[in-house]
Amino acid sequence: MERIKAVLDAKAELYNRKDFIVNDPISFPHSFSKEEDIEISALLASVIAWGNRKMILRSGNKMFCDIMHGAPYEYVMSGEWKALADDINIHRTFFARDFKYICRGLEQVYREHSSMEELFAGHDVWDGIENLRNRLALANEGVSTKHISNPVAKKGKPASACKRIHMMLRWLCRNDGVVDIGLWNRISPSQLMIPLDVHVARTARKLGLLSRKQNDRRTVEELTAVLRKFSPEDPVKYDFALFGIGEAGDDAIDDLIK
Repeated sequence: MERIKAVLDAKAELYNRKDFIVNDPISFPHSFSKEEDIEISALLASVIAWGNRKMILRSGNKMFCDIMHGAPYEYVMSGEWKALADDINIHRTFFARDFKYICRGLEQVYREHSSMEELFAGHDVWDGIENLRNRLALANEGVSTKHISNPVAKKGKPASACKRIHMMLRWLCRNDGVVDIGLWNRISPSQLMIPLDVHVARTARKLGLLSRKQNDRRTVEELTAVLRKFSPEDPVKYDFALFGIGEAGDDAIDDLIK
């Protein structure tokens, strides 16, 4: 494991660089200076962060520039979103009706709190995700959205890995001075969980960091526990390494474990 740790440390430093930002969804919250704009864009950018990255960036530009006019908080609080036709497609299965759902929920959150961080502060991050999900549902007649995964197991379904919201938390809670923004300071990076997608999970398994076969909450907890041994204060910095190694392909992974 010492050799794997050394490799991950080196790869985290290699891939955690400024030029990573421009082609990643984190570029959207980076484009704002107002705290509420950063929070809202981080949530919405993370929600659409699945599939082809070029498509994600196109969809994000459509959402933040064309629809929200470069002012997410003002757009949410003005209620302008109410006039948007439900069937407008924003990103893959994310339509205007889904976008309006989140805007409606955020409007209520900001009428009651100065920051979305208050839904997470003082809680385990899983409980924070559940709080966010429940608060959005509360503003939408109690209906939950499929676009924010459920961190709680229900009716035989395992608790979700919640990759996209964990990625949002990485953006907002880590302040590395390079890629992650570190807007929030009431949640320690040591509390964060690895944003687990199929590529990160596959890389982790090939490196011997993960034994569980499913990609769910328990898998996130298993992998994060291993990474926390490498870096107790900042386990999710290895997201850069696992993502970068996975992007490099199977040959690169095989070279590392020889």
